[in-house]
Formats: sequence, C-alpha cells, structure tokens
Amino acid sequence: MLGLKLATDPFWVNIAEKSIDEILTDHAYCEQKAATTCISLIIQFPDRTKLVDELAPIVAEEWGHFRRVLKELKMRGFTFGKNRKDTYVTELMKFQRKGGQEEDRLTDKLLISAMIEARSCERFRLLSLYISDDNLKTFYHEFMVSEAGHYRTFLDLARLYAPEVKVLRRWKEMVDFEAEIMQKRELRGDRMH
Repeated sequence: MLGLKLATDPFWVNIAEKSIDEILTDHAYCEQKAATTCISLIIQFPDRTKLVDELAPIVAEEWGHFRRVLKELKMRGFTFGKNRKDTYVTELMKFQRKGGQEEDRLTDKLLISAMIEARSCERFRLLSLYISDDNLKTFYHEFMVSEAGHYRTFLDLARLYAPEVKVLRRWKEMVDFEAEIMQKRELRGDRMH
C-alpha cells in the first residue's frame, strides 16, 4: 500500500515499548515538525491554491496530534524530553534537488513529505498491531489512519503540480534511496524513524 521497499522488522515494537517515553517524545516532535513542514510549504508556494487548501487542515491536524501525544506523555507520568536530531529526515533531505526548476523542487518537497508520512504510517501500524498496551494499540491505529491520508495527499499534490510520469520516476528513485537509508540504520527503540 505504501510503496516502501524495505519493511521495518516487527521486532522494533519490542524494543520501542521498553522505552515508550522516548518513543512518545520523539513522536511528539515528529508531529510538531510535520505541522511546521506544511506551514513552510504554504509560505513557499502560496500561489498553489490546491496545495494551500489541502495543507492548511493538515497543519491543524498535525498540531492536534502533537497536543494529543503531549497529553499521553503527561497521563503516563512522563515529561516532554529534549528534541533529538532526526537523522532519518536529514538523510532523506539529501535526496532533495537544490536549484533548478520550481516544479522539480516542489515535487521533491512533496515526495519527501509523502515518504516520511509513509514510514510513520508503517511504524504506527506495527505499534497498533504488536504493542502490549491495548490503549496504545488504539492510539496508534488512529495515527496510522491519519498518516495514510497525509501520504496520499502529498502524492496527489505532487501529481497535480508535475507530470505524472516525472513524479512516478522520481518516487521510484526516492523509494530506492529511502531503502538504502533504512538498510544502514540501526533498529532503535527510541525513535519513530
């Protein structure tokens, strides 16, 4: 469904639930960054009416998710920890074209956002299936559904603003690039990605 080339080993959930405070903190920061990414796209491309119309509600939704994860942390007696560099996103950003045509830059920004949403959705799915805490299963199922919708929105916007053949070619390149990133990454239980 998500077009990812390399799936996360479900064993990741066993590692993640041992440090659920770290996962929740990282998740909160991911939601915060997702909201700011959408705001940034709206600021950079205000003339793209459909983009603005589609991303404005996602800003609110992602910020709501941030607040919801903060509430979950507090409810569990955890504090909101420090932000850590998201090396997964840093690596993905290396794929982004600099300069050149605006259409290509926009396509890359939208596809990178779609990729992040896809990987988040995949990880949320694993948590919703395999985490031992039933409340967190439901919690992460809801996030999984939301992220899947955001993934589709970013892909649809990319196809709206660039020829589909170019978007599909670039998406395949990105899927391959992301698989290389994931292959090199240590399976960590304190990060969403």
